[in-house]
Amino acid sequence: MSTDLSPRRITSHSPPGRTERRIGYCGITDEAAADLAGQLAAARELGWQAIELRTVDGQPLDLLSRPAFARAAARIAEAGLTVPVVASRIGGWARPISCDLDQELVELTVLADRCTALGTRYLRIMSYPNDALPEQEWEREVLRRIRVLARRAAELGVVLLHENCSGWAGRDGGRALRLLDAAGGTDHFGLLFDTGNGAAHGYRPLELLRTLAPYVRHVQVKDAVRRGDQVEYRVPGQGTAELADCLRLLLDTGYQGHLSIEPHLVHRPHEGFRAPAAVCRAEFAACGQALRSLAEAVVAGEPGWRTGPEGLAC
Repeated sequence: MSTDLSPRRITSHSPPGRTERRIGYCGITDEAAADLAGQLAAARELGWQAIELRTVDGQPLDLLSRPAFARAAARIAEAGLTVPVVASRIGGWARPISCDLDQELVELTVLADRCTALGTRYLRIMSYPNDALPEQEWEREVLRRIRVLARRAAELGVVLLHENCSGWAGRDGGRALRLLDAAGGTDHFGLLFDTGNGAAHGYRPLELLRTLAPYVRHVQVKDAVRRGDQVEYRVPGQGTAELADCLRLLLDTGYQGHLSIEPHLVHRPHEGFRAPAAVCRAEFAACGQALRSLAEAVVAGEPGWRTGPEGLAC
């Protein structure tokens, strides 16, 4: 972050030996624009220093050709942006427990190489929706796959981050901790917390976060309300995701990293829905601004913190 952050305050819980604690803003920018130029412009408009990568020109990052990926990585670097996390499809909503694990390992290998090129070690995964297996067999196979994936991640030098979304451990804190155990600890496995998935998956975000907060290495921010069987996504702070309380808890437990918006307002990949480009860009900007306003309200009046368009610093 730059040094022009204006004074704000919140209690610091920096680890021993650290003189400054930073929490940056970023977002999954394919929700602002499908093309990389639009994604980079959306980040610059919000004053960010980072973007979270999921797709470029509609293609998952592992499916880009080598020349296309090289061009994308060069453009991101030229824009002065970092990439804290890469989103994979491993174990995700379209990858049930019956999917081919060898293909998952192929994707992991490709993305690990691309993470290295982008300067990040973090790779988002989920934990495999069931596909008619009995509960105990589903559990055994998920844990087996996590052991295999974590071992391969260690060999490749990346850290897998499990998201509280689709799959065996998506909504249960105890299960998420069992993934950590299966992976052999936190050296090559951690947790990614999405504030807005509770509405879709039937749990209170804050309750789950109380269990998981010490192990969270990346945070995705969305907000939502549930009306019957329907989930309506909202601008951060306008839903029932307990965002302010979640941010306070993260700050109190010493979180350092990024707050990354994934609004789902006008682009929802799991539904195949994308609004017109201008709408996507405007709504993304509104969500980025709402996140900043919310974070600054949380730290207001607390000692030691500065705020700015790039994030928070203590």
